Amino acid sequence: MKGSKLFNLFNPLINFTSRVFKFFPRFIRTWLYDLSSIFSGFLAITLRYALIKSAAKKVGKNVYIGRGVVIKNSQNLSVGHNVSIHDSCYLDSIGEIKIGDNVSIAHHSSILSFNHSWTDTDKPIKYNELALSPVVIKDDVWVGCGVRIMPGVTVHSRSIIAAGSVVTRDVPAEVVVAGVPAKIIKRL
Repeated sequence: MKGSKLFNLFNPLINFTSRVFKFFPRFIRTWLYDLSSIFSGFLAITLRYALIKSAAKKVGKNVYIGRGVVIKNSQNLSVGHNVSIHDSCYLDSIGEIKIGDNVSIAHHSSILSFNHSWTDTDKPIKYNELALSPVVIKDDVWVGCGVRIMPGVTVHSRSIIAAGSVVTRDVPAEVVVAGVPAKIIKRL
């Protein structure tokens, strides 16, 4: 049975579990999420989904979160339907991350919604204010493995980001981008 069929079959139970998790203290949810990240299989995937759904701004149906995925500041995260975030990805949504429908994010990719500023030169850089800047990934986007999407970037619909790319600027619709920094290499 495909994952989406299993998801639809158990959706009422998953939604109930997610609502129950909202009453758990944050540290308990974090502990359960970290514990589930060790395991693969339907139960662990379902647990990760229910926990993120209980903490995030919005999470759609049929969302796969792989093993070892780190999601920080999930209260500023919105995820659409039919999204897969594969193993060992890192998302920090302190400045907000919005992911549309039908998006695939391959393993070992990172999405950052903040930068360190250096406005007070008397302080070490790591203690200066953060510069928050949202990241938007629109519908039908494929993010290859090992990609870095930097703060303030919008990736428009039906685009592909090649493996190993560092995305520092907006990506137009219907293109393939690659490189460091990512540049358009093909129009779809």
